[in-house]
Amino acid sequence: MEVTINVNGQDVTRDVEPRLLLIHFIRDHLQLTGSHWGCDTSNCGVCVVWMDGEPVKSCTVLTAMADGRTIRTVEDLEQSDVLSPIQQGFMNEHGLQCGFCTPAMLMTGQALLDRNPDPSTGEIREAICGTICRCTGYENIVRAIRWAAEHANESANESANKVEGATV
Repeated sequence: MEVTINVNGQDVTRDVEPRLLLIHFIRDHLQLTGSHWGCDTSNCGVCVVWMDGEPVKSCTVLTAMADGRTIRTVEDLEQSDVLSPIQQGFMNEHGLQCGFCTPAMLMTGQALLDRNPDPSTGEIREAICGTICRCTGYENIVRAIRWAAEHANESANESANKVEGATV
C-alpha cells in the first residue's frame, strides 16, 4: 500500500507492506536511525517518536496508521547545527551512558516541556517512566530535563537575537 507521511517537515511517499511497523519504516526505509528498536512489545520504550505532536512507541504503530500524519524523530531536535536545550541538558548533565534509550528520553522529555515548561521532578519522572534505561538510574536524565526547562528561555532568546542580527 502507498503511504504519505510528513517526517521531520518533509512529505515522504512510499509503498509499504500493511504490517510494517513504523519503527522499521523510519529506520529501514528512511535511514533515520536515531530512534532505536528494542522489544516490539512497547515495554522498553526506546522507539518513541512523535505522531501529530504526541509521543508514541513506534514499535506498536503500523506505518499504515501513520498515513497522512506528521512524525517527528530525534533527528529533528537539532536545528541549524545548534543543539536544542534538551540535547544540551543531556550533554551537560551526563544524561546518557550507552545512549540506547537517549533518543526516546529526549523526545519524551521535550514533549513534557512543550506541555509544561516548568515540570516538577515528580512530573519528569512520571513522563519518562515508559522508557527503560539500564545504565543511569535516571537521576542524570531527570537533571538533564530539569536543566532544559531552566535554560529553554535563554536558548529561545539567543535564537531570536541571532535572527535579528544582534550579538549576544
